[in-house]
Amino acid sequence: MANNHCCSTQLIDGDGTFNVTGIESFMKEVKFSECGLSYAVVSIMGPQSSGKSTLLNNLFRTNFREMDAFKGRSQTTKGIWMARCTGIEPCTIVMDLEGTDGRERGEDDTAFEKQSALFALAVSDIVLINMWCHDIGREQAANKPLLKTVFQVMMRLFSPRKTTLLFVIRDKTRTPLENLEPVLREDIQKIWDSVPKPQAHKETPLSEFFNVEVTALSSYEEKEEQFKEQVANLRQRFQHSIAPGGLAGDRRGVVPASGFSFSAQQIWKVIKENKDLDLPAHKVMVATVRCEEIANEKYATFSANEEWCQLEEAVQSGPVQGFGKKLNSLLGACLSEYDLEATYFDEGVRSAKQKQLQEKLLQLVQPSFLSALGHIRSGIVDKFKDVFDKALNRGEGFSLAAKNCIESSMAQFDEACADVVIELADWDTSKVREKLRRDIDAHVASVRDAKLSELTSSYEEKLKEALSGPVEALLDEASGDTWSSIKKLLRRETESAVSGFSAALAGFDMDEDTRQKMISNIADYARGVVEGKARDEAGRVLIRMKDRFTMLFSHDTDSMPRVWTGKEDIRTITKTARSASLKLLSVMAVIRLDDGDTDNIEKTLAIALIDSSSSNVTDRSITTVDPLASSTWEKVPSSKTLITPVQCKSLWRQFKTETEYSVSQAISAQEANKRNNNWLPPPWAILALIILGFNEFMTLLSCRDSYPCLPNSFQLS
Repeated sequence: MANNHCCSTQLIDGDGTFNVTGIESFMKEVKFSECGLSYAVVSIMGPQSSGKSTLLNNLFRTNFREMDAFKGRSQTTKGIWMARCTGIEPCTIVMDLEGTDGRERGEDDTAFEKQSALFALAVSDIVLINMWCHDIGREQAANKPLLKTVFQVMMRLFSPRKTTLLFVIRDKTRTPLENLEPVLREDIQKIWDSVPKPQAHKETPLSEFFNVEVTALSSYEEKEEQFKEQVANLRQRFQHSIAPGGLAGDRRGVVPASGFSFSAQQIWKVIKENKDLDLPAHKVMVATVRCEEIANEKYATFSANEEWCQLEEAVQSGPVQGFGKKLNSLLGACLSEYDLEATYFDEGVRSAKQKQLQEKLLQLVQPSFLSALGHIRSGIVDKFKDVFDKALNRGEGFSLAAKNCIESSMAQFDEACADVVIELADWDTSKVREKLRRDIDAHVASVRDAKLSELTSSYEEKLKEALSGPVEALLDEASGDTWSSIKKLLRRETESAVSGFSAALAGFDMDEDTRQKMISNIADYARGVVEGKARDEAGRVLIRMKDRFTMLFSHDTDSMPRVWTGKEDIRTITKTARSASLKLLSVMAVIRLDDGDTDNIEKTLAIALIDSSSSNVTDRSITTVDPLASSTWEKVPSSKTLITPVQCKSLWRQFKTETEYSVSQAISAQEANKRNNNWLPPPWAILALIILGFNEFMTLLSCRDSYPCLPNSFQLS
């Protein structure tokens, strides 16, 4: 566990003397030997007075001496100091190196700076390279020469140990880190590529020696709170830094903690014996600083130029005539002024800084250039939509109209791009052109889909109108040739629709598979209309059956209402009416639209529902199989089933129950009619009346109470 106590000591003094006693005491105090391989070493290098000690103290809660800003820039750290980081796991040792390019040592005494930097790279798992944001891209100020020398010597002195180089960009400007980092990484790779390598490392990539990481911090003096917040976030990356995926997660050649002191002494000894290192020439350094000052001045002048500001503002709101010509003139004038003032400085540095200025200027104007292209693209898209719609409204074929309008619009874009081109940039407009083409293609596809959908809906509506009513009427009649008639109707209407639909599709450019699929969908829709109507009618089959029964039972062959006089055979009439209703049920039971559709459903229903009820079963002990005790019909797939056998049985039971009343009413009416026809006296009374005469017959009736033997039928009322 890391304690909260910060322990520090000077490892190497300003004269290059290794403090053996100090490091031994330090190791004991922090119990470093007990760490085994679970420790990390972090060091920092960079220009003098660049805030290295301040960064370490804020990052690791150490107590290195910091520069007093009110006393001016001067050397505060001499030699190499080391301290135990507070609150970091695993145990982490940090080394604060003397700043480079310090005036105290002078231009000629730079050997110690190089040696200390090389030492830091050799013993550290993570090396922080402190650098100013405005130094990025500088040939000298960004520690390039120092890194170049260190890379070369390190390959000769040490085997690769996978050190992590964490470049800390200080006083970050508004330039995004994602723009700064590629430049810095490219510079580092160039240094590596330019370093002469021994035979053993001729093909060794930079990644074999180093992991390169980049981060950026705001100004400590101007944005202290933001600086501390960013440092706090950076501190989290040092927690468990040696774990897989950590900053030093793939380090190699780690020395056990108990041998670190001796190892560090030997490394420093080897470094001290090699003194062939030097810093860049003074002439190049001066040229670097001055040319950058001139470039920054010209950039600021251009940014504040009134003509540029007006052009930038105008292009944000809409297209600007002659945009490219105006901007090219402004850029050329700015670069000419730079060349005039920097003409006497080192040619290599001057050219490099001129290139950087040009890149910055182009980066500044690129958003306006893209805005100009955007206005061109959006204007052409709007114009295309209008022209394309007019072509379609004139009756021009869809594919032909699309082809002609697209070719015209792309030619207009190419012509308009010539007016906004920036000569220095050589920017590729192909991406905007591709975006324009995608927008146009998307609109064409959208209109195409809408037209096809409208066409499809039109034919579907025609099919629905042509099929729904006739199918309903045919199913209502429900005869032996009902499904045959429906098939003929479906075939006729489908062929008619497909013919017209296929002709309409000829104006659309599509592959044969797509065309056939759309035609097939129309045919499928027609079949779906028929099947859907059949399913609807199947849901009302009970009502249809009762209506058919009522019509046949209650009306004679001339469709006149029946009068139950007593002469009618109600049993036969009932059976006929029920058979007709059963016929309707059998027709509605399944869909029969395919040529091979055959079934014996009507026979099965007749046997199970009519014949079985009329036959007399004398021996009830004999068990018979109910053909309707099933959820499927024989040889009929479930997809074609409208009413299952068991549903038919249930519907028939309900049908009989609800029609039984009509039958009983007819029987009652017939019996009543018979009684009404029996109002005449019996034959013996008529004979007596004839023989005796009316008066004598009435006397006989008056005496009936005295003669109970007379029959009751003698009464006339």
